Amino acid sequence: MNTTTFFNTTTTTTTMNKEKLVVEIIEATNLMPKDGEGSSSPFVEVEFENQRQRTHVKYKDLNPVWNQKLFFHVNDLHNLPYRTIEINVFNERRSANCRNFLGKVRVSGTTIVKEGQETLQRYQLDKRSLFSHIRGEVTFKIYLTTKDINGDGDGGSTGIVASSSSSSVIVSRKNKNKKLHGGSNMATTQEHLAQENKNVMVMQQIQNYCENKNVVINPAISPVLGGGSGGSRLGIAAGNGNGGGMSVFHGGGGGSSSGTNEFLLKETRPQLGGESLKKDKTSSTYDLVEQMQYLYVRVVKARGADVAWFGSGNGGGSSVELVAEVKLGNYRGITKRANLGNSEWDQVFAFSKDSIQSSIVEIIVKECNKDDFIGRVWFDLSEVPSRVPPDSQLAPQWYRMENKKGEKVAKSGEVMVSIWFGTQADEAFAEAWHSKAANVNFDGLSSIKSKVYLSPKLWYLRVSVIEAQDIISGDKGSVLMARFPEFSAKVQVGNQVLRTRIAAPSATRSFSNPYWNEELLFVVAEPFEDYLLVSVEDRVGPGRDEVVARVALPVAAVERGIDEKPVTSRWFPIDDGNKLMTRFGSRIHLRVSLDGGYHVLDEATMYSSDVRPTDKRLWKPHIGVLEMGILGATGLMPVKLKEGKGGAIDSYCVAKYGTKWVRTRTVVDSLSPKWNEQYTWEVYDPCTVVTVGVFDNSRVDKSAAVNSVGSRDSRIGKVRIRLSTLETDRVYTHSYPLLMLHPNGVKKMGELHLAVRFSCANVANMLHMYTTPFLPKIHYVNPLSVNQLESLRYQAMNVVASRLSRAEPPLGREVVEYMLDHDSHMWSMRRSKANFFRLMNVLSSIVAIGRWLESIRNWQKPVYSALFLTIFLTLVMLPELIIPTMLFYMAFLGLWRYRSRPRHPPHMDTRLSHADSVFPDELDEEFDSFPTSRSAEVVRMRYDRLRSVAGRIQTVVGDMATQGERFQALLSWRDPRASFLFVLLCLIASVGFYAVPIRVVVALLGLYSIRPPRFRTKLPSRALSFFRRLPTKADSLL
Repeated sequence: MNTTTFFNTTTTTTTMNKEKLVVEIIEATNLMPKDGEGSSSPFVEVEFENQRQRTHVKYKDLNPVWNQKLFFHVNDLHNLPYRTIEINVFNERRSANCRNFLGKVRVSGTTIVKEGQETLQRYQLDKRSLFSHIRGEVTFKIYLTTKDINGDGDGGSTGIVASSSSSSVIVSRKNKNKKLHGGSNMATTQEHLAQENKNVMVMQQIQNYCENKNVVINPAISPVLGGGSGGSRLGIAAGNGNGGGMSVFHGGGGGSSSGTNEFLLKETRPQLGGESLKKDKTSSTYDLVEQMQYLYVRVVKARGADVAWFGSGNGGGSSVELVAEVKLGNYRGITKRANLGNSEWDQVFAFSKDSIQSSIVEIIVKECNKDDFIGRVWFDLSEVPSRVPPDSQLAPQWYRMENKKGEKVAKSGEVMVSIWFGTQADEAFAEAWHSKAANVNFDGLSSIKSKVYLSPKLWYLRVSVIEAQDIISGDKGSVLMARFPEFSAKVQVGNQVLRTRIAAPSATRSFSNPYWNEELLFVVAEPFEDYLLVSVEDRVGPGRDEVVARVALPVAAVERGIDEKPVTSRWFPIDDGNKLMTRFGSRIHLRVSLDGGYHVLDEATMYSSDVRPTDKRLWKPHIGVLEMGILGATGLMPVKLKEGKGGAIDSYCVAKYGTKWVRTRTVVDSLSPKWNEQYTWEVYDPCTVVTVGVFDNSRVDKSAAVNSVGSRDSRIGKVRIRLSTLETDRVYTHSYPLLMLHPNGVKKMGELHLAVRFSCANVANMLHMYTTPFLPKIHYVNPLSVNQLESLRYQAMNVVASRLSRAEPPLGREVVEYMLDHDSHMWSMRRSKANFFRLMNVLSSIVAIGRWLESIRNWQKPVYSALFLTIFLTLVMLPELIIPTMLFYMAFLGLWRYRSRPRHPPHMDTRLSHADSVFPDELDEEFDSFPTSRSAEVVRMRYDRLRSVAGRIQTVVGDMATQGERFQALLSWRDPRASFLFVLLCLIASVGFYAVPIRVVVALLGLYSIRPPRFRTKLPSRALSFFRRLPTKADSLL
C-alpha cells in the first residue's frame, strides 16, 4: 500500500436567495465557412428555460473570440439538474437578413457548478441533421453566481479559478487583440482591473499550497475529438510529472495544416546527457536523454526491535507485522509487510529531485496499521553521496534507530539502509517505487514500471493433406450404400482451423480412400506447446459434419526446413475415437514441416521492422545500431476523468522494432510527462521502420483496477521513423505531433519528443544491403499468395498479442493491434482518396514532361525550342551519346537537389492522409465495424456512393481495355479493310526503312513533330484517326 500526503484546502460558499446562471462564451475554432466567400460572421445564441440571449457578431472570423457573459434567471434550483442549456452558433447574413446554422451544443444541468468552481469546457459542435455540414468546436464556462448584475456584460478576458474539489488550476490566455474585438468603456475597464486584482490575490493563495497539483486544460465530460485550425491556446500547467514546476505549452484542435504549424515536425534542442557532460565518459550510456536526478533510498531489513517494550498488544510475538515508512516532505512510501522474526523488505524508493520539499529524509519502522513507531533514522540531504554508473551499488549499512524521545537505545533496534543521489541510469530505477506514483493503488503499481518485451519466434507450419485410406463413412447400416461419402479434412492448431475441400469422386479410387492434395499454412510460436490435430469429417447432412477419423501430432516433433525443398511425406495411423473398434488399415498421408526460411509477417509489409528469416542459421550479422531516447511529451489532451481531479491522463510509451518491444514507465497525472529513457536495437536492414506509440494506462485507477478485465488503454498517437531516411551517426531531436483520427475528425493529442541516432559500423555492408532482396530467398522461390499473407498476418498478430498479454505487466491486445496496424487493409474512402492522389502525384512528373514537350513543340519559347532541336539533331547524328547524356543529366539533377535534401525525418501528414478535408460520413464509415452496425438507410446511402465511385473506375478500366483491343484488331481482320491497310502500310514501311538510314528517319520524324504551329492543323493526325476507327469487343457487351 502506497500513500502520499497532499495539502488540503476548504472553501466556504455563501448561498443567497437569488442566483443567476452565467454562460460565459469564450471562443470558437475552425468554424465552417457559410458566407460564400470562404468565411463566416458567427454569433452564439444560448437558450435556457425559455430565455434566449446572444453574443456580438464577429464579422469574417472563423476562429472568433468573444469572452462574453450571458446571464439567465433560475426559477427553481432543485430542478436545475433536469434542465438543459442549448448553445447554437449561427452565421449572420446581413444581405439576406437571415442566418446559417454553424453547429450546436447541448449541455446537461448536472454539469453546472458554483462560481469559483467553474472550468473551461470545450465541446465539438454537433449537427442539426444527418446532412448538415458542420465542423469546429466552442469553448465556454457555465456556473451559478450570487452577484446582483443587471443586464448582460462582457467578462474579463483573463480568468484564474481555484477549485478545491477538482484540485486543478485553469488559466486562460488574456486577449492580446482586445481592440480588434470590440470597444471598451470606462466601466468595462474598471471591471477588468478589479477582476485582475482579484485574480492576483487568488493566484497567490493557489501558489501557497498547489505546487504539486495537476493542471487540466479541459476537464470536460468527454475529450475533444474534433479538429480545429484556430490559433493555439496557451496553457500554464503545474503537474506532478514536472515536479511542480510551471511549464508552458501550446495545445489546439486539428484542422487544415495550411494555416497553422501545429501539425508540423519541430526540431528541438534538449540538453542531452552526452552534451551536458561531454567530458564525463560514464554518461555515454544515457547520452540521448536529459539527466534526471533522483534520491534513492534502499531499505533492506531491520533487527533487534523489541516490540513488547513499546507496549504492543501482541506481546512481541512472531505474528507482529512490521513495515518501513520512507518520508520525504509530503511524500510517503511504505514497504511491504514483514514478520518480526524476518523483517526483510529490500525495497528501493526513488524521489524526484525537482519535487523534493524537505531537507531531511526519515525512515520509520512501525507496526502495520498503527501510528506509533518503533524507531526511526533520518538523513540530511546535504550529506547524501552521489553515485554514477558504472560504479558499483552502495553497500547498505546498519543504523541505530532512535525512539520517540530521540534517544538511540538498544531496544529501538537497527535498520539496514543505503541512500544516494543518482539518475535514471541507475540499476535500481526500473524496479524502484517512485514518488510521483504515490497515489497509485497497490494493484496498479506493477503496471506503471518500464519493461522490455520480446515477441515470440514465429514459424510457418505447412501441412499438406494428401490422401487417406480405409476411412469408414459416418452413416450406419443400409444407408452406407445409399450415397457417396463426402469426406473433408479439418486441421487445427491452437485456435486456428482450416479445412480442405470435399474429396471429389474418382473412377480409379475407392470411396473409402479420399484424395485431397491440399496445402494449409498456420502460424505457431516457440516454445511449441500446441498439438496438430487432423480430423477427417463426413458431411452426413446439411450443416452436419461427423468426425470419422483423427490424428494428433505434437508441433515440437515436426521436422524443420530452411529452404524450398519439401520434406518427406509420411503415413500416420488414425483413430476413429471408438475404443471398442480397431481399424488396423486406416491411415492418412501427410507432409508436415516447419518452414524456417520464411519471415513471418506480423505487421504491415510497408512498415516492417524486421525481415529476417525465422531460422537463426540464415541470419546475417547486424549492420548497425539504433538508439532512441524517449524524452517526454507536451500538451497531451486529457482522455479520462478522475474523481476529484477532472480531466487527466496517465501516459506511457511503447516502441517496437524487430522482435523487441519496450515500454516506458507510466507518468501519473501529467499533461507534460518526462520519461527520459533510452533504448537500443540491433539493425539488420536499413530499410525498416521503428514505431513509437503513446497510450493512457487504464489500470492505474482503483475503479479501473476493479474492472481490469474490460479496461482498455486509450490511444494517444503514433510515430513512424524509417531508418533509411536518417543520416548515419547524427542525433535527431524533434517533437513529433501525435495525431489521432476520431469519428469527428483529426485531432492533435500532443507532441512526442524523441532523440534518435542510427549508427553504422561498416558502410560497405549497409550499402550492399540495398542490392539484396528485401525478403528472404524462399519468398521469391516459393511465394505465398496475397490472400495467404493477409490471413497469416492476422494469425501472427493474434499469437503475438496473446503472448504479450501474458507478460507482467501485460501489454494489452489493443496496444499490439495499434502498433502492428491491424486495420490497414480495411476499406476507407479517405485512404482511397489519399492513395489516388499519391498516384496522381507520381504521374504528375510524366504529365509535366509532356506539357514541357508540348510547349517546345508549339514554339512558345523559340529559344528553348531551337536549342532542343539542335540537341535532338546532335543526338540523332551521334546516337552513342544518348544513354551517357541521360545518365549524366540524372546525376547532375541528383547533385543539384542535394542542397535542398530533407533535413528532418518524415512524420504523419494530415494533408497527404486527407484527414483535414474528410467528410463526417466518410469518417463514420471508416470507424464502422465489420460487418456494419449502421442502419439500413445509412448503408444504402453509402452503397449508392460506392456504386458511383465504382462506376467511374469501371469507365476508366473499360477505356483502357478499348485501346488494347484496338491494337489487337490491327491484325485480327475483324475489320478487313483496316487490317488490309495496316498490312500494306507495314510492307511499304519495311522497304522504306531498309532503303533509308534510321538516323534520317528519326531526324525527319523529329523535324515533322516539332514543326512550327503555322504549318500544323488542329485536326487529329491520320494515324490517330485510323486507330480510333478500329473495332473493339465493347460492341459485344450486354
